[in-house]
Amino acid sequence: MSFNFTSYNNKKRPRPEHFSNTHGNGNNNTNSNNNNKTSDPSPRDLKRPRTTTLMNGTKPAVGRGGKKPVKKLTIQLKGSAAGINKLPDDFEAKLWEKLQAGIQAVQLKQESKYGEEELYKAAADLCSQQFGANLYNHMKNACEQRVIYQLNQLRNGISLPDVQFLVGLNECWKDHCETMYYIRSIFLVLDRTYVLQTSNVLSVWEMGLQLFRAHIASDSQIERKVVQGILSLISKERNGETVDRVLLKSVVGMFSELQTYIERLEQPIKEATHKYYAVEGMSKIDALDPTEYLIHVDRRMEEERERTALYLLPRTRPLLLTGVLDHLVRPHTGTILARGFAHMFDALRLDDLARNYSLYALVHALSELAQQFHLHIKKVGTELVQNSQLDKTMVQSLLDLRNKCDTIVENAFKKDPAFVHAVKGAFEYFINVRQNRPAELIAKYVDKLLRAGNKGMTEEDVETQLDKIMVLFRYINGKDVFEAFFKKDLAKRLLLNKSASFDAEKSMISKLKTECGSSFTGKLEGMFKDMDLSKEILAEFRQSKYMTDLGKELDMNVVVLTTGYWPTYPPMDIKLPIQLSQYQDIFRTFYLSKYQGRRLMWQNSLGHCVLKSQFGRHKKELSVSLFQTAVLLMFNHASSYSYKDIKENLGLDVKELHRTLLSLACGRVRPLLKRPQGKEVKEDDVFNFNADLKHKLYRIKINSIQLKETEEENTKTKESVFMERQYQIDAAIVRIMKTRKTLSHTLLMAELYKQLKFPLTPPDVKKRIESLIDRDYLERDPASRHPP
Repeated sequence: MSFNFTSYNNKKRPRPEHFSNTHGNGNNNTNSNNNNKTSDPSPRDLKRPRTTTLMNGTKPAVGRGGKKPVKKLTIQLKGSAAGINKLPDDFEAKLWEKLQAGIQAVQLKQESKYGEEELYKAAADLCSQQFGANLYNHMKNACEQRVIYQLNQLRNGISLPDVQFLVGLNECWKDHCETMYYIRSIFLVLDRTYVLQTSNVLSVWEMGLQLFRAHIASDSQIERKVVQGILSLISKERNGETVDRVLLKSVVGMFSELQTYIERLEQPIKEATHKYYAVEGMSKIDALDPTEYLIHVDRRMEEERERTALYLLPRTRPLLLTGVLDHLVRPHTGTILARGFAHMFDALRLDDLARNYSLYALVHALSELAQQFHLHIKKVGTELVQNSQLDKTMVQSLLDLRNKCDTIVENAFKKDPAFVHAVKGAFEYFINVRQNRPAELIAKYVDKLLRAGNKGMTEEDVETQLDKIMVLFRYINGKDVFEAFFKKDLAKRLLLNKSASFDAEKSMISKLKTECGSSFTGKLEGMFKDMDLSKEILAEFRQSKYMTDLGKELDMNVVVLTTGYWPTYPPMDIKLPIQLSQYQDIFRTFYLSKYQGRRLMWQNSLGHCVLKSQFGRHKKELSVSLFQTAVLLMFNHASSYSYKDIKENLGLDVKELHRTLLSLACGRVRPLLKRPQGKEVKEDDVFNFNADLKHKLYRIKINSIQLKETEEENTKTKESVFMERQYQIDAAIVRIMKTRKTLSHTLLMAELYKQLKFPLTPPDVKKRIESLIDRDYLERDPASRHPP
């Protein structure tokens, strides 16, 4: 037989490979540089005798260009083929004896007389000669004998304490893993050849795990002892004792590596966790206050997270956390809220409230927490609104309560819509418990903000407070009550020049317009238009010919008010001094000449003046009302007047005269002196000019009692609101009946509730229906009348 000869460039035979530790699931991953398999020469190839003879071929011919042709080489093999392929009879036995000695040395931690490379070569030779199956079985039997020996050792120590037994088992497991690591490196060629080529055969590493699982891990006594030991250590750690976490991690890792963690360890851990926290929940809920209890629960949750991170598998974390929540939180949600929520809310314990929210979210009990939040706000708010003794501070208290609720929702409850709705519902309830009064007080609070003299607040602060007030305003059902009091106060601020800032006034009007529409603020905007128009009229008056008829002793400002825009003021007649009445008559002539067909009526109760006065050697300016001015100007002609003289000269209403004289003779600043002295004005009193009046200020403001809001004025304002509501009810009923023609009482009531934005009561509606029937706007359907 002859072959064409090809040179291999004297390549050396590849040496046995060295492999790194592939501890894990037993997969045999070789070095990336050795992906191309090169089989080692077999013993048969090494011992086969070869002879090579070069045979002369044909006579070489000369090619083109004078080049010599390539010589053809022929290789001839000599000898008998049968003799070459025959192996020694003890070939397998001798190599296994060598490998067995190597295995025993590894298992006993002794030094082997054979090197690792030699043992690897022996295993490779056996595999190359198709002895892989026998080699695999021999190696498995040797490993199994070692595992059985370790099993007997563990059974002998079954009576040891739990921790000591776990230590022994852990040492056994580590020894087994180390042994199988070295054995796998020797028999790696088995994984590469026989195991890959044969189905249903485990790799060397997996075979080692299977032996440990079948003999040791599956032993009922050992398994029970190991699980009991692990549970005991976990329980001690939960009780605050220090345990060997490294030992626990190693033993738990053994269950994971053997793929028995889920069925043999995880379930007992779950059951023990539920049992432990069921007992703890019943004892701690009574021993700790709610705040401390929630902190304890939160700490337990963190401990269980840490436990799974350190030595249990991550998949167990939800099971342990569920055990904590099912027994420490879920059964006690009502108790925690009943005992501790009020204190957390009142003291603004944001951390505790946030902890409460997060734990209740985990047990799907946020609706219960939101309900408690809603009820507590309703309780606190109702106490503020219904207590009439707190009226002076009610609005500020409600703003503080709203700010507290917003802070809690934003920082503790993560702006959860359910809690936002809980706040809204609670405020809408309690702010309307006491009808009309909260709306009135909110209007007064706005008046205080916008009135001049509000020190300590910048324009930005006022704007911020107005935004907060608008939040309360949205909850009011009787917005018409707010409008009535706000309009009355706005009129005083504008007419008496008491407004701190026109920009702030217009900003408030704009907010109301955005909230309620232009129909709500139409009259309010008309008041500002009147003020601007009055400035233009007054400028024209001062440049007109009428001004030359007046002296320069007086400077009068006039504001012309449109009746429909401003509050209704009762007419108040008074005999003014000639200087003032003359000025009024001249302005009236000018105005009616400019606007023909109009009617001009003076509101003397709204007038105010600045008088230059001489008290002894001291000159002062007195800021007083028009009625006070009329009284004081009388004392230019005499130094003393009786009550009857003043009454006859001024012709003023008795109540108004009493209030005026009381403010001049019995107030803090007294330009008049009353005889006899007292806090009340009587008909036999005599009033003298106080020439000895002293005051540190040059301009002195004498507070007029008539400028302060009286109970009578409040009653009149409320009555006007009530009358306006009646008109609205009448108009709504007629409008509905025009459209529907015939309608039942129930459906009519439903339509009225939809259209009218203030609170309605059935008796009020019934009265308006009766009134409309009497005025022939409506009639009862004869078919629906009840028989007599």
